Amino acid sequence: MKHMGEMLMSRASFSEIVMGNTALVRAMVEAGTQVVTSYPGSPTPEIATAIRSIPAAERPFYFEFSTNEKVATEVAYGAAVNGHLSTVFFKSVGLNVAADVFVQLSLMNIIGGMVVVLGDDPGVNSSQNEQDNRHFAYLSYTPLFEPTDPTEVYQFYLKAAALSREKGMPVILRLTTHVCHQKERVTFGDYEPLTPDRSPRFDVQNGPYIPIASLVFPQKQRALENLQAVREWAERSDINRIVDHGNNKRGIITSGLPFSSLLDVLENARAKPDVLKLGLAYPVATDTVRRFLETHEEVKILEELDDQMEKQIKAMAYDANLRTRIIGKTDLDDWMGEYTPGKIYQVLVKTWPDLLPAKKIPTADKPHAPARPAQLCPGCGHRSAFHAVKKALAETDITVADIGCHTLGFQPPYNMGQLLMCMGSATSIGAGLSLFNTTRKVVVFMGDSTFFHAALPGVVNALFNRHNLTMVLMENGTTAMTGHQDHAASGKNFNDVTDAIPVRSVLEGLGVRHIHEADAYRMDKIEQMVRQAVDEEGFSVVIAKHPCMLKQTREKRQKGGYEQRHVAIDQETCERINECIEVFACPTFTRQPDGSVVVNEELCIGDGSCIKTCPASAIGYPKLNP
Repeated sequence: MKHMGEMLMSRASFSEIVMGNTALVRAMVEAGTQVVTSYPGSPTPEIATAIRSIPAAERPFYFEFSTNEKVATEVAYGAAVNGHLSTVFFKSVGLNVAADVFVQLSLMNIIGGMVVVLGDDPGVNSSQNEQDNRHFAYLSYTPLFEPTDPTEVYQFYLKAAALSREKGMPVILRLTTHVCHQKERVTFGDYEPLTPDRSPRFDVQNGPYIPIASLVFPQKQRALENLQAVREWAERSDINRIVDHGNNKRGIITSGLPFSSLLDVLENARAKPDVLKLGLAYPVATDTVRRFLETHEEVKILEELDDQMEKQIKAMAYDANLRTRIIGKTDLDDWMGEYTPGKIYQVLVKTWPDLLPAKKIPTADKPHAPARPAQLCPGCGHRSAFHAVKKALAETDITVADIGCHTLGFQPPYNMGQLLMCMGSATSIGAGLSLFNTTRKVVVFMGDSTFFHAALPGVVNALFNRHNLTMVLMENGTTAMTGHQDHAASGKNFNDVTDAIPVRSVLEGLGVRHIHEADAYRMDKIEQMVRQAVDEEGFSVVIAKHPCMLKQTREKRQKGGYEQRHVAIDQETCERINECIEVFACPTFTRQPDGSVVVNEELCIGDGSCIKTCPASAIGYPKLNP
């Protein structure tokens, strides 16, 4: 296999085994995309990894990580109305942040074309909810393509980009976690680099671009007419396809990942139903669906999460006076989780008990794998901060979590962060909890990337309305949870070195009077600062600062010459108080059957943050042999 960047820029057609996120970038290249923006969030960060593999001098489009998803969408929109094909991508809940501008895109004449790539997360692999973003397509009159595998990710992006440019409208490409990350051999087309027309082509005559009351109805009519034109296009194109098993009794209508899972399950079916796979999930190609319904006695609608296609298809069937039995979701379990083969099997057995053979249940007992909860990495400064903050607060005090690695503080033994909603919300939620509250301190946690992403309005509001609470700002210098992307305080962006915007300077500029700052490893100092901050009137901040150790050790390994250190426990000194395990909870410590505690040298990075936590002073660096 060629180097990824070389492969993505190959001029000749080729085939290669790639994940969906990588196939997407090749499609961007072939389509002539000019501007790509994003805010990192699973399952989409590997898109940026693939982009980074293309040397900056050869990269045919501009790319940036924006401050948040709303800003990323606005930058992409601005580029698109200036005549440049643009793409924005982010994770499922990122669309909530971008919604204010996103819902108006279809009203505008986007002359350059704009593709919105969503990384939805059925099964909640890495999100705080399981929302179905197909609702946004309906809300905003925006077509939605739903690929099944990496090949369709590549093909559908090309179709979406062409359609978006032709109609001057946004198009959604909805990926899900398994579609982003699954791998298969994809055949790519030729790529002929052309000198892009990067002249500014914005013209008010292409508008109007101002959504005011007198212009809303013409703009909405344009969006509805475009949507109808896309529906007619879908009837003529190969975006939808039928897998014909010659079964006029039973049929299944599905899309996206469930289609792949369905094919796996039907391998053992007694009489395979015909399958209509919809590549365009919205708007549904009604004539295609009607013809499929007319030729089958029973049709099962198989879709992840909500009953979006089911509602469209049942409404259409009612209007057409069809007598086909349409079977949608039958119980609450059908609304939850990924439609993997196991899930599809369960759904189909409930629908047609005679379709599939019974699954064989193993007679031998399987070994039970113990639960393995997510945890902070060895050496993480957040662990040290939580250890100190917990000592500074009373058990009755209230702590509010935010999104980031530090969200894991809610787990035992820290139990820090009793509420959580969305990025940047902790300060405002904490402000609400502080009202009429004279007996319990309110402390909110915030990461530095999230601080710039969405926390600033809450901070301004706390100052403006004189709310009484304390923010512990966990500053590790990166957007760690999604793969160590840079943020505004990092001193560099995706493309170059840039001026850092220090967190403390922003707080001072906003007028925060009480700011305390210390390295997170200085747990005694952090504890002292938190005790002081919670007693100060108004809004106060404690900055617990320490670089992400996972990022730092990786960078040292890449440079070469890195030697992993580790701490050791003096068994003669150890009193088996177990604070290292039960209170500090670094995963490198292991309790043996005899009650002794040892260090897992494979995990320990030798940062020494644990040394001061031992009441018996039994933790230290091993003595070197003379």
